[in-house]
Amino acid sequence: MEISFQKIELKDKELISAYLDQKVYRSCDLVFPNIYLWSRKYPTKYAVVENTLIFQGIAENGAPSVTFPAGEPEDVRRALEAVIQWFQKQQASFRMHLVQPKEFELLESWFPGKYQIDYNRDIADYVYETEKLASLAGKKLHGKRNHVNRFLEHNPEWVYEAISPENVEDCFQMALKWREEMQCEIDVEKRDEMCVTLNALRLMEELGLKGGLLRTRPQGEVIAFTVGEPLGKDMFVVHIEKAFAQIQGAYPMINQQFVLHEAQNYKYVNREEDTGAEGLRKAKLSYRPVFLIEKGVVTLKDCSQ
Repeated sequence: MEISFQKIELKDKELISAYLDQKVYRSCDLVFPNIYLWSRKYPTKYAVVENTLIFQGIAENGAPSVTFPAGEPEDVRRALEAVIQWFQKQQASFRMHLVQPKEFELLESWFPGKYQIDYNRDIADYVYETEKLASLAGKKLHGKRNHVNRFLEHNPEWVYEAISPENVEDCFQMALKWREEMQCEIDVEKRDEMCVTLNALRLMEELGLKGGLLRTRPQGEVIAFTVGEPLGKDMFVVHIEKAFAQIQGAYPMINQQFVLHEAQNYKYVNREEDTGAEGLRKAKLSYRPVFLIEKGVVTLKDCSQ
C-alpha cells in the first residue's frame, strides 16, 4: 500500500483534530497546536492510512519513525499492517515513537513477541488532580501555598485576565522581555521554545488555545502568562508557562489562577514533560503528580538475544 505523507498546514487542523479525538490514550504531544507549532523544528508529516491518522517524524539517526495510528480500533490493526509494509518498502527498520503502554499491549496482542518498547522517562507527561492544583491544600503543598501568599503580600493589586485579542500583545511584549532576560538567543533549545511561544500567541484563535495572564496591578505590565487547551473529556493540558522569576511566587500564582479559571471542568491537568532537566523535574515533582503518562519507542525485537 502506498502511503503519502503530507506537510502539516494550519488548514489541516479540523481533519487532524477529528482523528486525534478518536485516540483513547492521549499525550501532550498529539494535539494539533503542539504538532503544528513544533513541526518546523522537528519535521513532521501526516497521512491518512486505513481511515486512521499517522504522523511521520525523523529519528536522531535520520531514520523514519511513525506514531501509533489514531482511529477506531477496527481500523488500527489494518493501518499497522500497512505501516509495516511501508517500512519494508522503504528498506528501513520499523520504528514507532510516542507509544503508550496500552497501545503497546494492543500491538503485542496482534503481533506477539515481534516488537519491543523502550520507555523514555524524560518525555513522560506529568498529570495532576485539578482540585489539588487549584486549592494547594494539604501538607505536601504547603510550600506552594507559602509562595502564593508571598506573591499576594507583595502584590496586593494583582489582576488575572483571560488572554484575548485585546491583551495578547501585552503577553507578546512580556515574552520578548523574558527572552532577553533569559538570553534565549545564545541557547538553541530556549530559542526554539521561545519561537514556539511567540507563534502560539500569534495564533491563539486559529489554534483554539486558551490563555491567562497576571498583572501586578490594574493596567500594569504583564508579569506572567500561560497557554493551554482541553485534552480529551477529562484533562486540560498546559503547553506554555512564562513568568518573571524575580517576582516571588509569580509561577505558582499563574499556575493556580489558570487552573482555577480554565480547568475547573476537567478532572486532571497535564503539565507536559520535564525533558530530563533536573531543575524542571524537581519543580514538577514538587506539585505531586497523581500519575505519569509513559511514552516509548517501539522497534523490532532482537531475536539473537
